[in-house]
Amino acid sequence: MTEREVRVRFAPSPTGPLHIGGVRTALYNYLLARKLGGKMLLRIEDTDQNRFVPGAEEYILEALAWCGIVIDEGVGVGGPHAPYKQSERKPMYKQYADQLIADGYAYYAFDTPEELDVMRARLQAAKVPNPQYNSITRAQMRNSLTLPEDEVKALLDGGAQYVIRLKVPRKEEVRFQDLIRGWVVVHSSAIDDKVLMKSDGMPTYHLANIVDDHLMEISHVIRGEEWLPSAPLHVLLYRYLGWEKTMPLFAHLPLLLKPDGTGKLSKRDGDRLGFPVFPLEWHGTDADTGEATLSRGYREDGYLPEALVNFLAFLGWNPGSQQEIFSMDELIQAFSIERVSKSPAKFDQNKVKWFNEHYLRAKSNAELAPYLLEALHEHAIVCTQEKAEQIVSVMKERVSFPKDFWQEAKYFFQAPTEYDQAVVSKRWNPEVSAALAAYAEVLPGAPEVSAEGLKVLFNTTVETQGLKPGQVLQMLRVAVTGGAAGPDLFETLAILGTPEVAERLRAAVATLPVA
Repeated sequence: MTEREVRVRFAPSPTGPLHIGGVRTALYNYLLARKLGGKMLLRIEDTDQNRFVPGAEEYILEALAWCGIVIDEGVGVGGPHAPYKQSERKPMYKQYADQLIADGYAYYAFDTPEELDVMRARLQAAKVPNPQYNSITRAQMRNSLTLPEDEVKALLDGGAQYVIRLKVPRKEEVRFQDLIRGWVVVHSSAIDDKVLMKSDGMPTYHLANIVDDHLMEISHVIRGEEWLPSAPLHVLLYRYLGWEKTMPLFAHLPLLLKPDGTGKLSKRDGDRLGFPVFPLEWHGTDADTGEATLSRGYREDGYLPEALVNFLAFLGWNPGSQQEIFSMDELIQAFSIERVSKSPAKFDQNKVKWFNEHYLRAKSNAELAPYLLEALHEHAIVCTQEKAEQIVSVMKERVSFPKDFWQEAKYFFQAPTEYDQAVVSKRWNPEVSAALAAYAEVLPGAPEVSAEGLKVLFNTTVETQGLKPGQVLQMLRVAVTGGAAGPDLFETLAILGTPEVAERLRAAVATLPVA
């Protein structure tokens, strides 16, 4: 792919919570860097100070750490190319903009907002499909290409407001090879004269990210498809700055689509369909009302980071095999940019839930027990580690999230006060009531309190009452747990213990009316 040292970067803007698509971009960068023995950098691109959101940078760092994406160099870590926030690198960009002007590849533009509005209105009236400031329209505007040199000097010396724009050639093909999409060819007439430096002296993304990628020796730029239209502009900048030979390799990732495939996945889709689109919970403010808002996160919803990572890896990439379950180390070994698709990937919430169930069930009982113990502590219920491990052992095939252990296992700690009426109306009768009462009487003296021993005792007791075990079994579960379904019934009785089971049976016999 390249003989250079592999250096990739994830460069988000601190404008709010990190979207799940951004996490996938960071993950692919990380996998490639680790696969090829390279470095993963984190750079914060905060040139747009108007959109800066307090707390967003800390959120990004926490989200990446939770997902297991380790940063080798950059914000939060440091390194030889510090600082890694573009706002702190502001003084260094002007020299490159000046160089572009001196070499004839950029120019000063003094147009006011009103003049720009007039230009766009004129183009719209002429039915121009995409009005823009380009190689044709710049000839009618107020810039250093149309104004006399002495007037330009006077405007600059007088402190006039200006921006610096790239001078895009009028008739030229811009070509570059994308690692995912192959050769991309764009005619320069489709590229506008983008602003490189704003009136406040802050660089735009286009200039800052080229300069930073060059100075930080980035070898691969792996980013979302939305940046593909900007890539030809960036190629021109590398060429004009004399850095074309060391230009990084580009890879533009496919879009993440809504579950129905009708458009790009957004927060609104998650809210509408009931799933998060952010890795962590985000406390924000509504831009219109100023009221506090809360956006769900995968962590707080009970997803395990390894499940989310495994799921995201498959949104646009495939290993070329039938294997679906990958640890991070296995993903690193299997990953290659060549196996990333250029076709958009539909977001399937059921699939990420499936991954979560797999990783949850793969954990040991000792690893799962703390999830239950934490919930019990919140409800002021005391439980030993041993008992918690026994409970999660029988429950983990029935849950999707750690929080489900408490919801599904309440009856281990709280005797039922209500009973499944569908079963009661169908199965409850004097004979069944007598059989359960008889079982309650023999339980305290049970010779064997294992699940198998309790089952043998139950069968014997019921048969002594002249019934078959199948006639009583479902009511046994309802009497003990209140519900008609659950894990292995006799495993449940063994965990509860014979005194507790006997007491619950007596309560059911005394409570449920017998016709």
